[in-house]
Amino acid sequence: MRWFGPTPDTIATHAEIDLRVGGRYRIAFQSPDGEHNEVGGEYLEVHPNQRLVFHWAFHSTPERVSRVSITLTPDADGTGLTFVHDRFVDIQARNNHERGWNAFFQQLDQFMEAV
Repeated sequence: MRWFGPTPDTIATHAEIDLRVGGRYRIAFQSPDGEHNEVGGEYLEVHPNQRLVFHWAFHSTPERVSRVSITLTPDADGTGLTFVHDRFVDIQARNNHERGWNAFFQQLDQFMEAV
């Protein structure tokens, strides 16, 4: 919750996680202008310290379910992360998510540097 957001001023306000295959998650966050967003889905694969696959859908458009896959692998510098978000309903959704995830990962980088 301390880094989840596209800008430093975005606030993750709530997170529920049932981290098991078939379990669900929900994350709520608010932008500086007061816009509320909520995303959630179901875990499809859970391999601790290796791989996580889950559905992704915003609360406002629950019918637009996509999939996120995260794979962690050891490398010379520590851990490599492969991130794939696919199964979008259209190109615009893909482009919007790509822009959002790039900003989220910048936030994660800044968080990790501060830790």
